Amino acid sequence: MKKISAIIGFFLVGFLLWYLIIKPYDYLVTFKVKTTVGTINQSIKLWNTSLENSSPIQQDNLANLTQQIKIKDSTYNYEWSLSRLNDSITKVKVYVTDLNNSLANKISIPFSKTDFEKQTIKTVSNFTENLLQHLKKIRVTIEGKSSTRSVFCAFIPMKSLQKEKARGMIQNYSLLNSFLSTDNIKMNGTPFIEVTNWNIENDSIAYNFCFPIIKNDSLPKHSLIQYKQYNQVTALKAVYNGNYITSDRAWYALLDYAKQNNIAVNNNPVEVFYNNPNYGGDEMRWKAEIYMPIKE
Repeated sequence: MKKISAIIGFFLVGFLLWYLIIKPYDYLVTFKVKTTVGTINQSIKLWNTSLENSSPIQQDNLANLTQQIKIKDSTYNYEWSLSRLNDSITKVKVYVTDLNNSLANKISIPFSKTDFEKQTIKTVSNFTENLLQHLKKIRVTIEGKSSTRSVFCAFIPMKSLQKEKARGMIQNYSLLNSFLSTDNIKMNGTPFIEVTNWNIENDSIAYNFCFPIIKNDSLPKHSLIQYKQYNQVTALKAVYNGNYITSDRAWYALLDYAKQNNIAVNNNPVEVFYNNPNYGGDEMRWKAEIYMPIKE
């Protein structure tokens, strides 16, 4: 009996030592959602900008983010861990710590519903509601292997964050459209963007905003507008419906599809647009074809 008591005591002391001192978080929230890691990553960052007293998101990689929110006299630290369970479901774990009252929370949580616990559940629930509302406003359909169209185009090279891509397009659409609306220029398709560099870690992109045209020998010159031949590439294709601000959700879906099917791709997507955002309308009727080039 003494040995049994000693063993129980040893494990009890070990557990208390881990729970009160070593355990790196105060509370864990877990949920599952039908979308990609990338979509959740971008949604957390967008949601964070809407919060008061929150610090910029820090990111180790696409699946691990750190967020801090000041609530009254405390600073809450949120560690987001995202993991893909299958081809449609992502599991989200949120490790939450009150940096000012961690020990007190760990002692109180097993015995009562603390204000810290209530606030944590409220905050994470607020995010999940925002995420689910966002998912109702977009649709991504993977179509598999395809190819882009070879075309000559007029374009403006640009750099921005992913979330600012649509704004850049809107600002330059009228410029390109009016400049190319001359008698000797004939359009040859709908506008598209060619991403030339995508930094997934900091959400920045460099891209060409292109208008397909028929090539001729008397193209007008402009200080911002250039001309080039865009060559066809074999790619994975998806169709995106929704506001073009978040068309990058299809990028992540294509990366997931490529990984699941062992297809090597270049992270330089091409987006072909079939609607003019300046005209507004039902965003779920907006259509874009998204291509992720396959490595040769």
